[in-house]
Amino acid sequence: MSNPLNLTGESVKPGSVKLGMMNKFETMPVMKVLRWSFNDVMHACAQTQNSRLAEQLMLQMQNLGLQPSSCTYDGFIRAIVSKRGISNGMEVLEIMQQENLKPNDSTLATLSIECSKVLELDLAETLLDQISEFKYPHPFNAFLAGCDTMDQPERAVTMLAKMKESKVRPDIMTYELLFSLFGTVNAPYEEGNMLSQADCVKRIKAIEMDMARNGVQHSHLSMRNLLKALGAEGMMRELIQYLHVAESLFSQSNIYMATPIYNTVLHSLVEAKESHTAIELFKSMKYCSFPPNAATYHIMIDCCSTIRCFKSACALVSMMLRDGYNLGTVTYTALIKILLEHEDFDEALNLYDQMRSEGIQLDLLLYNTILQKANRKERIDVIEYIIEQMRQNRVQPDPSTCHYVFSAYVECGFHSTAVEALQVLSMQMLCEEGKTPQEKRMEFEDLILAEDLEAESRILKIFKDSDEKIATALLQLRWCAILGFPISWSTDQSSWSGRLSTNYDSRKNTT
Repeated sequence: MSNPLNLTGESVKPGSVKLGMMNKFETMPVMKVLRWSFNDVMHACAQTQNSRLAEQLMLQMQNLGLQPSSCTYDGFIRAIVSKRGISNGMEVLEIMQQENLKPNDSTLATLSIECSKVLELDLAETLLDQISEFKYPHPFNAFLAGCDTMDQPERAVTMLAKMKESKVRPDIMTYELLFSLFGTVNAPYEEGNMLSQADCVKRIKAIEMDMARNGVQHSHLSMRNLLKALGAEGMMRELIQYLHVAESLFSQSNIYMATPIYNTVLHSLVEAKESHTAIELFKSMKYCSFPPNAATYHIMIDCCSTIRCFKSACALVSMMLRDGYNLGTVTYTALIKILLEHEDFDEALNLYDQMRSEGIQLDLLLYNTILQKANRKERIDVIEYIIEQMRQNRVQPDPSTCHYVFSAYVECGFHSTAVEALQVLSMQMLCEEGKTPQEKRMEFEDLILAEDLEAESRILKIFKDSDEKIATALLQLRWCAILGFPISWSTDQSSWSGRLSTNYDSRKNTT
């Protein structure tokens, strides 16, 4: 983009009579008034994010011979970046620099916020550094949110220091992000211990003291992030203590807003196997008339999985239905998980068939839940039935699927079948983009069969590009080739796949 006025693709005709007339009055007060008028309308475009009108205004200014000011560009950039993206905004910024126009702080803040949203944190930080006078925390908050998404708390520390140095007053969103970024120490990578838990308490107290100094009250989200941090570190006693603080803060304002907070605590208790405490808290929630939602019931059905009580889970399902919540994939998956804990595979598959008959979406998590338990119990019949179901429903396997199937065959002594199944599932993972067998062969055969030492490194590079499934499939197929097994590029030619399909049809005809 060489000129911001050409975003609409409209042609500009300089030298018109209108342009000549306006140039005649260039130094007159009317030109200043006209510029102010254009700026006012341009900033109205920014507030309404009307990029189309903003572009037309810039074209009209060029037709009239009016030179846009920094203020004009400020409104223009803020109008277009939400629709056109950060690249167009940066191109306009380059044009301003060519015209020796210094961008307003609000222009830099807008661009920095958009960069943070798309996780271009280096550019976002560079733009923030160019702001001469900080007034509002919004661009900092956007950067902190990007750090939270990218799991880069160490980077957020530097930005917090800049906020304090510039005397920017944090708002509630800042503290919501701080609890999310710094509330935990070991989690989610390691379990909490005495040292990490003590550090966690210090961090939370420090953030709360800063909130008090700035006169900021807890919001529902800041409290939920705090509770999540305590739960992730395994600090159940402190979790309950802060729940009581949340009750005193929010219980009177809106009872429905208290439900997500209870859900956060219930989830942490169930994850920590504190089933008795979770059950008592759920009863207290009902007694105090805090309405459970679908997420609450799903958490408590998971609790029933921990205590292996299918009867209690069915009672919760009845309560769900009475409260007007329909049973979905999450509900059925939780119920099937309980049946699998009892090793009742027949009833679990019956429930699975009921899901299909009701047209409920079947996802990979459900399939892997069944495969995981069948692998542990060496139920090859269940594994083969589920794998055929996945194929018919066109659900792509993932590395966990491959692991459960391969391990089950190996444990039962069916080594050749294990490798054949691994090949088929790996090929299905490569089919994610709908490639034909010949297209897959042309793209991946050299990586799988290469004899040089750098082959694995080239495959592992795919992991860095966030394509875990493709990289795992290639490594598994390369391992099969190293073992001497021929690579079949079409899953339809596999005798294992044919046998699974035949057995499935036979089972279907007998039921």
